[in-house]
Amino acid sequence: MARAGPSRTQRSQRAPQPSQSQSQRPARGSRRAPVEEDEDEDAEDDDDQDMDINGSQARLDDADAQLDRKASDLVRFALFMEQRRTLIRREDINKKVLASNSRSFNSVFERAQKLLKKTFAMELVELQSRNYREQDNIVAGDDLQEARNATGVKKKTAAAGSKTYILRSVLDPIIIEEAARTDERLYEEQIADSQENGDDDDDMPRSYGCIISWSTTDQVGALGVLHVILAIILASGRSMTDLDLRAHLKRLGLASNESISMNTQSTHKSLPIDTYLGQLMKQGYLDRIKLGDTKAAGGKRSRAPAATQTNPDENQAFEWHWGHRSYSEIGEQAIATFIAEFMVERSRDDDAEDDDDDDGKAARSRGKGRARAEDGGRDKKLKNVYGAIERAAGGNLSDVK
Repeated sequence: MARAGPSRTQRSQRAPQPSQSQSQRPARGSRRAPVEEDEDEDAEDDDDQDMDINGSQARLDDADAQLDRKASDLVRFALFMEQRRTLIRREDINKKVLASNSRSFNSVFERAQKLLKKTFAMELVELQSRNYREQDNIVAGDDLQEARNATGVKKKTAAAGSKTYILRSVLDPIIIEEAARTDERLYEEQIADSQENGDDDDDMPRSYGCIISWSTTDQVGALGVLHVILAIILASGRSMTDLDLRAHLKRLGLASNESISMNTQSTHKSLPIDTYLGQLMKQGYLDRIKLGDTKAAGGKRSRAPAATQTNPDENQAFEWHWGHRSYSEIGEQAIATFIAEFMVERSRDDDAEDDDDDDGKAARSRGKGRARAEDGGRDKKLKNVYGAIERAAGGNLSDVK
């Protein structure tokens, strides 16, 4: 009897099963594909990051180079304006140097400062506003700081600036003084060279025997008149009426119809005194303010005017003050020292002339003894005269600001 075989259902259940290795092989292959895809994606991400870093660095380099170019443009612009003694206004810098990139002013200004100091030994200085300066003139030094602390008023930093700049030397004053000192040997050589070349024309530069060539740079005569005007105003209480100023200038031989000689660097051989005063106002060395205009003058004045000069056109009196450029470029202390040295040296010259008029050996001996005594007391005289000028000005004298 034949044995019964398995049923169809049993045969299907006993169908051959794949081995363990065969069952794992497709799974392993299925995992390898995603891993390779992840590695490719990571590599692409790394490449993208490298490209981003390189692109960012390139943009930074371009921006840095652009700032350097703008800084060089600002230096050229400042030198050009200073040659004409023209005030440098921030709005002009934004318009002519920065153009549409005015937000980079601080960065460009800082780079230009470094370039000016390293190459030309100069710096851009922001002038103080008139109102802030007049407020500081009322109470100066430690008294001003004590008054602010007592009232709880903080120092005005924003109102101090006028957004107007000038170029100023950063050389040590001792270096400038030595460079301006006359050397006898150099002076003799300059005179000999001028005679050999036949330079007898009045328009030719004069020889001073010093490193600084005054004849080919600033207007020495005009600068001398400016310093005298500043000295008169300072010794008159930091303000002077138009009538008083013109009266002083007339005593010095500079009446309203007189002119000031200029050197070959100027386009004019001479300037009328009125034109020169207008030029000083435009350059910022002097201020002319209407009497009674308290807003323009910054409030209270240090002294009342003794006399007034009526303007025929506007029937208005004026008063002269130092301009903000004089405070930042020259300084009250320098002008006071200039006055003190002039007066002390003039006193010594007068005494020397009196000794020359005396006769006899005893007079000459007496003159030598007087000269030694004066040399010993020169510093004391300078200090006394300086103190008198400070009292006449009405307060502590300020250095350049």
